[in-house]
Amino acid sequence: MLDTLSIADFEPYLETEFAIRFTQDVTLPSKLIEARILNTFSDLERKPFSLIFRTQQKDQYYNQAVFGLQHPEKGEILMFMVPLGLDSEGMRYEAIFS
Repeated sequence: MLDTLSIADFEPYLETEFAIRFTQDVTLPSKLIEARILNTFSDLERKPFSLIFRTQQKDQYYNQAVFGLQHPEKGEILMFMVPLGLDSEGMRYEAIFS
C-alpha cells in the first residue's frame, strides 16, 4: 500500500490533526505541517515526497522506527519516521516516500 501513496493523498490534510501511535500504550496527537516533493530518483511512477508532522513533545522524543499514523478519514498507515528535532512548538518527525 505504501508504494501507491503519493503527495496528493496528503496535501488536502496539511495543517490538520493526525495521531501517531509510537507504542501500544502511547499515541500522541500531531499535525501535518509540511508535504513536499523531493528531487531524487525513484523507479516508481510517483514522485518521491516527504511528510513532516509535529507533536507537542517538548523534552522527549521517540527514536526512528515504524509508527502508526492515524487519521479519521485515512485510517492507520504504518510508516517509518525519523525525529528531526524541536522547533518552537514541539518535536518534528519526518517520513520519506522514495
